[in-house]
Amino acid sequence: MKIEHTIQGVRAALRSAKASGKSIAFVPTMGNLHAGHIHLINEAKRRADFVVCSIFVNPTQFGANEDFGSYPRTLDRDGTLLAEADCDLLFAPAATEIYSNGLNQLTSIHVSEVTEQLCGASRPGHFTGVATIVTKLLNIVSPDMALFGQKDYQQLAVIKQLVHDLFLPVNIIGIATVRDTDGLALSSRNQYMTELQRSKAPLLYQTLCNIRDALQKPDSVADEIIARAKSTLKQGGFKIDYLSVHSLDLNDFDASQPQAVVLVAAYLGKTRLIDNLVFDLQ
Repeated sequence: MKIEHTIQGVRAALRSAKASGKSIAFVPTMGNLHAGHIHLINEAKRRADFVVCSIFVNPTQFGANEDFGSYPRTLDRDGTLLAEADCDLLFAPAATEIYSNGLNQLTSIHVSEVTEQLCGASRPGHFTGVATIVTKLLNIVSPDMALFGQKDYQQLAVIKQLVHDLFLPVNIIGIATVRDTDGLALSSRNQYMTELQRSKAPLLYQTLCNIRDALQKPDSVADEIIARAKSTLKQGGFKIDYLSVHSLDLNDFDASQPQAVVLVAAYLGKTRLIDNLVFDLQ
């Protein structure tokens, strides 16, 4: 696996692959890789000839009181995992390479509407940071496809929207959430939890499954089901940021549609966990 730290180096490394007609798949990450990330790499290998992974802890998507400074940075370990997974190229830039004029750059990407609820409501500016860095990375790598985990459902919707609106020539592919044996969605932030908190964490996914099962019954009332689920989570030690059910495009829930998605963000102690579940209604 080749490792590059500069935009020029990445483009040079990709030149021969593109010239020979190889298809390029891209997996952007913030590092501290786990089995979910490696699953994305494996899926990318299955779909394309040449796989690029980026590791960059993007400062502009963190709020003032969030964990940018303490976010785990494990580049050496991550590089070993990527090499073992047969990733072809790792792009690991410094912040000065990506934001050459400083963080207060004059250009940013803002996707409206889809960003104004859920995580967007509680993390102002977060999705502008996400949209901007993803646009930068896609322009640097110019892949045929980019793979993202569906655990970040709203983020995936934002990225699909910006690619559509800006006519970026890349196929955005969502990959199903990878879970631990007890159902907890894999996340780099899971390691923040204490042993007791980790034992409580599976209740999050269990609650989503219970909501799905309840909404699939005839004459179910979504508001009542969500209210009961919130009570269950609070009794289980969670502090809820949001828990709501929507249509797949994140508009209001419509029971006449064939599918829906239920999304949650909640804290166990200081650890913010997110998850979602897409399910059939009919």
